[in-house]
Amino acid sequence: FGIVGESGCGKSTLLRIIAGLDQPTSGSVQVGGVEISRLPERRLGFLRAQLQLVFQDPMGSLDPRMRVHDIIAEPLVAQGHRDNLGRVHELLDAVGLQPEAADRFPHQFSGGQRQRISIARALAPDPRILVADEPVSALDVSVRAQVLNLLDELVQRLSLTLVFVSHDLSVVRHVCDSVAVMSRGEIVETGPIADVYDAPAHPYSRQLVAAAPRLQAALAGRTAAVLAAETLAARDSSRGAADSPPAAPPPHPEAHVLPQPKDAP
Repeated sequence: FGIVGESGCGKSTLLRIIAGLDQPTSGSVQVGGVEISRLPERRLGFLRAQLQLVFQDPMGSLDPRMRVHDIIAEPLVAQGHRDNLGRVHELLDAVGLQPEAADRFPHQFSGGQRQRISIARALAPDPRILVADEPVSALDVSVRAQVLNLLDELVQRLSLTLVFVSHDLSVVRHVCDSVAVMSRGEIVETGPIADVYDAPAHPYSRQLVAAAPRLQAALAGRTAAVLAAETLAARDSSRGAADSPPAAPPPHPEAHVLPQPKDAP
């Protein structure tokens, strides 16, 4: 499930509420049929095991003083599992890293490798829900596809529920089946990914889809704002043409009788 919207629309706040880190001012949040929005922290132990987070900046979310083994094993230790070396090596293999990586520190890895370590740590307690907050926005473009493919593979193999937040529409479309569009703290549209992207119903959704950069337009020097205006104008024009009655056929020209030639004398 993807959540898209511009910066500041409330995507990360919504994730914190889902994760039980913040409380909503209204409404409710249920995980597995259990209302969590009003539970105290001491009663959220089940949620900490079932739901794990992958953050935007892997370097900021990994303790630079801890070795990778201790970082990945931290959720296991919190649950009382002490003998966890085998589990750590299993998780490193699952995210495409060698077992030797367990003895190194985060600064010894690239950005994409650090995000793989973050994913391994999130998978350690065997969660049912994986919440990813802009997990590839801090990575190089060449590395994003690798991490996205890894997430997609893990979700399918482990039967996880993925809640994926991003402002990049193409990224959400790659890994999600359904999407919600947020604007000013509200969800304005939700539905299957193809329906929302190909035929958005809400005006903000149309603006968001139209503003997505396209390679051909960028090479031609057209800005996102110009492209969005052109796309919206074309859609409004096509909708107006579809709603208007068909034009009457042009009248047939009047038949003219040509004079008959006179007989020669």
